[in-house]
Amino acid sequence: MSIDYHAILPELILAGTIMLVLVVDLFLPARLKWGSMPIGLLGVLGSLVAVLTLLGDERATFGGAFVVDNFALLFKVFFLAAALIVLAVSRRYFDQPGYYQGEYYFLLLTSFLGCLLMPSSRDLLMLFISLELVSAPGFLMAAFRKWDVTGVEGGLKFFLIGVLSTAVMLFGMSLIYGLTGGETRLDAIASALAKLDPSQEAIALASILFIVVGFAFKVSAFPFQFWAPDTYEGAPVPVAAFLAVASKAAGFAGLLQLMFVAFIGQHEFWVPIFAFLSIATMTIGNLVALQQRQFVRLLAYSGIAQAGYILLPFALVTNDQAVNQVARVAPFLAVGMSLFMVSLAGVPPAAGFWAKILIFGAAIARGHVLGPVLAAVMVVNSVVSVFYYLAVARQMIFQPAEDTTPFRTPVLVAGVVGLTMAALLFFFLLPGTFSKLADISTLVG
Repeated sequence: MSIDYHAILPELILAGTIMLVLVVDLFLPARLKWGSMPIGLLGVLGSLVAVLTLLGDERATFGGAFVVDNFALLFKVFFLAAALIVLAVSRRYFDQPGYYQGEYYFLLLTSFLGCLLMPSSRDLLMLFISLELVSAPGFLMAAFRKWDVTGVEGGLKFFLIGVLSTAVMLFGMSLIYGLTGGETRLDAIASALAKLDPSQEAIALASILFIVVGFAFKVSAFPFQFWAPDTYEGAPVPVAAFLAVASKAAGFAGLLQLMFVAFIGQHEFWVPIFAFLSIATMTIGNLVALQQRQFVRLLAYSGIAQAGYILLPFALVTNDQAVNQVARVAPFLAVGMSLFMVSLAGVPPAAGFWAKILIFGAAIARGHVLGPVLAAVMVVNSVVSVFYYLAVARQMIFQPAEDTTPFRTPVLVAGVVGLTMAALLFFFLLPGTFSKLADISTLVG
């Protein structure tokens, strides 16, 4: 079997960077341990360039288990952009006594390697390896503040529930493997399930349910979300950002491929499950977020609610393929955070507005009873979320600060905030650019 090395070039570059970080850290003196960060940054940039060289190509290797298409490339660009941001904000946070910086960057980049592999994985075994490559380093990074009881507790909860969910998911995958006669390719699984003996259909549906449960934990969907607030609160801030954005997106990338390639023939079974998960997740997330006074926990529950919105399109699948298809001391940071909160709430002038409009439109287009009901629940939850999102902006801008000493924003942090604000405004002003991403990245089974 020949290997297409160009197809896996981004992953090879990142893997080489991971090994380089691990080796170089052994020879760096204590005062230069931060040097692992720029090495990681350069490696991520190299991977991004390699991804860009693949634009317009459709490649497959490892017998079709690894595929490069528009769907995969869009996710890879997103993950590498997230890696650049997390690395940039990590520099100042971890350059303090008590942190093992080389080990942190090694673990972080390893998780991002799993993220890169996930959208190209069209095989059960490859999907499982990718998902665990994302999750396993996350268990360690979540408890990186070993002297903090909150951090250790959050990391332990993340680990225990993560291992349990992995066991449930792997059990479901093993049943699918047996039922389909040893198939692991997602498209082959879809074909085998379509020809399954009726007497085995109940086991197949149970297997799909087990797999959905495993992924529901990964994306912190209700009722498997209770690990997220404690883990985010106890983890270092850059790690919480990684878990809330990149790690969760990797889970959705895997879930999309499983449901829309391997299990699309069974959509009548799993559509009601996702309808329940979506409604319950967004509602619980928003209602509990209203009660939060600790900012990281508020964002954790906000992330849970956002997962509910993202799960909503899974519940819209039909047989119609057209339908499937702080202000005074840090004013710059305060303005940036306010814009981010507005975007999460889905309010103009930020790109989050169009994201929710597109999901709402898809729900209405679904028709029948389920589509409008899901759209109505989404609107109600979006209104509820406005209260706690804008409460953050009110606290920063209108409430007096306890410490009025001007805060000097680190250059890398300011750069990340500025670029993110510009991106949110750009996509709001040019929504066609945003919506076209969906058209060019349609997942083909």
